[in-house]
Amino acid sequence: MDARRIIATLRDGKTPSREEISWFAKGLASGDVSDAQAGAFAMAVLLKGLGEEGRVVLTLAMRDSGDRLHWDLPGPVLDKHSTGGVGDCVSLVLAPMLAACGAYVPMISGRGLGHTGGTLDKMEAIPGVSTQLSESAFRQVVAGAGCAIVSATGDIAPADRRLYAVRDVTGTVESLDLITASILSKKLAAGLEALVLDVKCGAGAFMKTEAEAAALAQALVSTANAAGCPTRALITDMSQPLASELGNALEIESAMRVLTEHEGGRLRDLSVALGAGLLVQGGLAGTEAAAATLLEEALQTGRAAEVFGRMVAEMGGPARFAEDWRNLLPKAPVIRDVPAPSAGIVTAIDGEALGLAVVDLGGGRKVESDVIDPAVGLSEVLRLGTRVEAGQPLARVHAARADLAEAAVRTVQRAITLGAQPPEPQPLVLRRISA
Repeated sequence: MDARRIIATLRDGKTPSREEISWFAKGLASGDVSDAQAGAFAMAVLLKGLGEEGRVVLTLAMRDSGDRLHWDLPGPVLDKHSTGGVGDCVSLVLAPMLAACGAYVPMISGRGLGHTGGTLDKMEAIPGVSTQLSESAFRQVVAGAGCAIVSATGDIAPADRRLYAVRDVTGTVESLDLITASILSKKLAAGLEALVLDVKCGAGAFMKTEAEAAALAQALVSTANAAGCPTRALITDMSQPLASELGNALEIESAMRVLTEHEGGRLRDLSVALGAGLLVQGGLAGTEAAAATLLEEALQTGRAAEVFGRMVAEMGGPARFAEDWRNLLPKAPVIRDVPAPSAGIVTAIDGEALGLAVVDLGGGRKVESDVIDPAVGLSEVLRLGTRVEAGQPLARVHAARADLAEAAVRTVQRAITLGAQPPEPQPLVLRRISA
C-alpha cells in the first residue's frame, strides 16, 4: 500500500479499493500517513468524492481504527449530533434533558470547524472543566450524572482525530464524505443504541441549500443504519443564528438561560424536537408528543439543570455552577454595541460572516495551534424580521481589545441586511429523514 497512489487515484476521479481506504484510515491512526498526505487526501475527497460504498468503508475503517465502547446501564444509550451552525449550543441543553428523562448520553464531541463553534470549546469555557477524560473517567461521569460531553480519547476513532484537525486548517470541512465519516466514526464507536442528527442548512451552516443538507442527511442516516445504529435526521433552518449569542462562554450563557430560567425560543424548540424522537427510539416514550412533554417537564422542574451541574462538577468544574453560572463564566474586557447604520427591518443575516467575526476576535482557530479566548464573541444578535431605528444596536461585541472590537462592529454591520419588508418566515424543522 502507498498513500501517494491512493491520493492519485482519488485525484483522478476514481474510488480506491476497500483495502486501500481501510489501510489509509489505519495509517492516519498510526502515523504512517503524514500530515501532508492527510491534507492531500482530504482535498481529493472534497473535490472528487468517494461514492456511497467508499464513504461507508471510510466510516467503518475510521470507527475501527481504535476502541469501541460497550455499555451496561439501566437505560438506553442515546446521542445527538449537529453538522454545525452559528449560535448552535443544542448539545449543552439536550444532553442533560435526555439524562433527566432516564437516558444515558455519552456525547463525544468536536472542536470548532471553520466558522462554527465547537461544543468542546464551549464546555471548556467553564472554569476547571476538562473534556479530555480517560475512558474510565468518561464511564464514571456518564453513569453518575447521566451524560458527559467529552473529546474522543486517543483510543476512540484516532483516525478521525488526525483528519478532523487537518480539515479545519486546509479548507476541506465541507466534504459530504468526510463529514459523514467524521461524525459517524466517533458516534458508532461510542456504542449508541440510537442517534439523531441535526443537519443544518442556510447562511450559517456548511450546507447552504436544503438540497445539499438532504444529501448529507441521507448519507448519514443510510450509513449509520447500515452499521446497525438506528438513526434519524432533522434538516433544520440556519438562515439566522440559532441562539442570539455566538462565542464559547456566551453560548454557555444561552444554554443556561434555557436550563435555569426556562427561556423559550428556537434553541429550546429545537432541543425538544430532536430529543422527542430520541426518547421514542430509546423506548422512554410511546409518542413524540408524550416525549416532548417529558422533556419540557425536565426543564420546568429543574432536573435538567441539576444534571448539567452534576456533569460540570464531575468534569472538574465548579460544584455550584448551575446555581451561580452568571458569576463564574469569563467576561471580555471590551464590550461595544453595533449601531444600525440606518432604520429598517432585518431581512437577512450572513451567519458565516458572523461566525468568522467570532474567529477573528479570538473565539475560534485559524490554525491548529491557536489558543481560544473563551470570553469573546457576539451577543444580543437581532432576529430576522426585527425592526430597528438608526443607531440602535444590531448586536453587541465582546472583545479582548478595542481595535478587535471595532473591526467586529464593521463586520457585523456588513453581515446584517436591513430592508423595508420582513422576510418570509422559515420553519425551524424543514424535513425529517428516517431511512
